[in-house]
Amino acid sequence: METNLWLRHIWNDYKLRWIPAEFDGIEFIRVPSNKIWRPDIVLYNNAVGDFLVEDKTKALLKFDGTITWVPPAIFKSSCPMDITYFPFDYQNCSMKFGSWTYDKAKIDLVLIGSKVNLKDFWESGEWEIIDAPGYKHDIKYNCCEEIYPDITYSFYIRRLPLFYTINLIIPCLLISFLTVLVFYLPSDCGEKVTLCISVLLSLTVFLLVITETIPSTSLVIPLIGEYLLFTMIFVTLSIVITVFVLNVHYRTPMTHTMPGWVRSVFLKVLPRIMLMRRPIDEDSKAGGLDSRSLNCLEFGDSKLSSMEGCTGKKCPCPCQHGMETPDTPDSGKMTRQLSHQSINTVVAFSVVSPEVKQAIESVKYIAENMRSRNKAKEVEDDWKYVAMVIDRIFLWVFVTVCVLGTLGLFIQPLFGFFS
Repeated sequence: METNLWLRHIWNDYKLRWIPAEFDGIEFIRVPSNKIWRPDIVLYNNAVGDFLVEDKTKALLKFDGTITWVPPAIFKSSCPMDITYFPFDYQNCSMKFGSWTYDKAKIDLVLIGSKVNLKDFWESGEWEIIDAPGYKHDIKYNCCEEIYPDITYSFYIRRLPLFYTINLIIPCLLISFLTVLVFYLPSDCGEKVTLCISVLLSLTVFLLVITETIPSTSLVIPLIGEYLLFTMIFVTLSIVITVFVLNVHYRTPMTHTMPGWVRSVFLKVLPRIMLMRRPIDEDSKAGGLDSRSLNCLEFGDSKLSSMEGCTGKKCPCPCQHGMETPDTPDSGKMTRQLSHQSINTVVAFSVVSPEVKQAIESVKYIAENMRSRNKAKEVEDDWKYVAMVIDRIFLWVFVTVCVLGTLGLFIQPLFGFFS
C-alpha cells in the first residue's frame, strides 16, 4: 500500500527552552530538523524505500521546549490482502510506527488522536477509506527484555467496483448469455458449433486481456476468477451438448433406429412439459396417395381376380369408379361398385395393351418409392423434433444455471457491499 502522508511528531526537549522576555518576546523559531535531536520513528512494515523520514523539513520550536515536526512522507507498506470477494472486497491495511532503538523507558509513544486526520485526504478512484483508527501496543520481543511501544493505524478500505463491473463482470455476463442463445439457434442453419467456438474464443481472449488486472494469488480464488471459470465451463459444456444435439438432428432410418422409449419420452411426454406443440401438416396427409388404390388390380391370365370379387357386393377398393347403386339393406350405406361390363372392358384393354400394364406397374413402383421416402422422411422429422426438444430442455437448463450461478456468486458480496 502506497501512502502519501504528513507524519506529525510532537515531543518536548528540556535543552531547547528559553524565556521569551530575554529574547525580544520570541516564542517560536524554526530550525532545520537535522540540527536538533529527533526520535527515530520508523515504519516497521515498510516494503520499499527508506525506513526513516526525510529530514529536509524544518521543525517548529516553542519556548517551553515543545517541538512540532510534520515531515511529508511517502510510504510503501506491506499489506496482506484477502481478495476472496474481489472486486467487492474490503481490506485492513495497517501501518506500524515505533522507535527502532529506544524502549518504553526512554521514549513512550502517545496517540495524538484516536483516528487518522482525513481532513486533507484526496479521494481515490479505486479505494474508499471506511475508517482509520489508531491503537497503541506495548510489546516485548524475544530479542530483548525491554518493552517497546508502537502506534498502529488500521486503514479499513473498500474497493470501488465500478471499473471492474464495467470492464469485467458485464462483458463476462453477456458472454454467458450468448452461450444460452446457442440452444435457441436452429440446427439446420449449421452455425451452432460456430457460435459456440466463437464465444469460447472471445472468452479466451478476454481472459488474456484481464489477467494483469486481477490480483495474482494462489491462496484463494477471487470472485471474478470463479465467475470466469464458471463461464468457461459453461461454454465448454454448451459445445459438447451442441455436438450431441447435431448428432441427433441428422440421424436417419438408414443409420439409427429410434427406440420406443425415445419416441414416447421425447415425442409425447417432454413436449407437453416444455409447452411445445408439434405442427401437423394436414395438407400432406390429405394429399397423400392411398396404397389401397394401387393394390386393388392384380393382373394374371388376363382377368382381374380382385375386381371380380367386387361384383354384387361392397368393394373396398377406392380405384373403382362405376355406377352408384344402392347397397344391401344390411349396411345401410351407398357404395361405389363396378359393373360386369366395366370389368370386361378393363380386362380386354389390359390384354390387348401391355403398355398400360407396364405403366401401372411403373406407377406402383413410384408409389412404393414415394411411400418409403415419406416414411423415412417421417422418421427423420421425428429425430429432428427430438433434437429440438433436447435443445429446448438445455435452453431452460442453461438459463436457470446462468441466472442462479450469477446470483449465487454475487449476491453475498453485493449484499455485504451495500449493507
